[in-house]
Amino acid sequence: MNSNFKIFLKGIIDVSPLMIPVIPFGLIFGILAIDVGFTPLATMGMSLIIFGGASQIVLLQLFSGGASSLVIISSVGAVNSRHLLYGAVVSEHLSDLKLIWKIIISYFLIDQAFARSNEYFKKNNNKNKYFHLIGGGVTCWVIWQSTTFLGIILGAAIPEKLGLSFAVPLTFLALLVDDFRKLINVIVIIISGLVATFGYHHIPYKAYVIVAALLGLCVAGILIKFLKK
Repeated sequence: MNSNFKIFLKGIIDVSPLMIPVIPFGLIFGILAIDVGFTPLATMGMSLIIFGGASQIVLLQLFSGGASSLVIISSVGAVNSRHLLYGAVVSEHLSDLKLIWKIIISYFLIDQAFARSNEYFKKNNNKNKYFHLIGGGVTCWVIWQSTTFLGIILGAAIPEKLGLSFAVPLTFLALLVDDFRKLINVIVIIISGLVATFGYHHIPYKAYVIVAALLGLCVAGILIKFLKK
């Protein structure tokens, strides 16, 4: 078996356990997108272009709340800005690649693929180790697009009067479960949540997500410096 293919398979195997919670997440996104008024084509296009679960849910939430295009784009960009850090971390392992390969790999550089491949990169120095990231990223892509499509089908079959908007906050709460283990995380979550809640009706242009996120980052920075001292 070709060594590059072995590394590719290794990426698939390593990231697969992390796909279990992604399946209901993708289904919920597809269902909610139809529920708030997106067409099936627009919903699939969003998953193909943005390819970011949390930012896509944020987009739906702001869209359904009547936020402006500027606020929606800014919020999605802010949520996805963590990928800049991912790129900076893995760049040292991909410095010898051509630009076209770097662009392709950047598309697949999502949370789960980064987490597993970063561990693999630290333990292996083989030249073509980037195939691990491609394997993990492609796996995430297939799962996300498939579950989005299934969610669209389910969303079209669910009566409008049932309503599923409540699933948005429940989805984010599920994502936050692991963060409740650290006191700093809990403090930041509470402060950001309170700002977003009270700012929903008082912060203009529906920019409460951006304000809450920025304030949360400031609080986190202050707390980390305080604990270090």
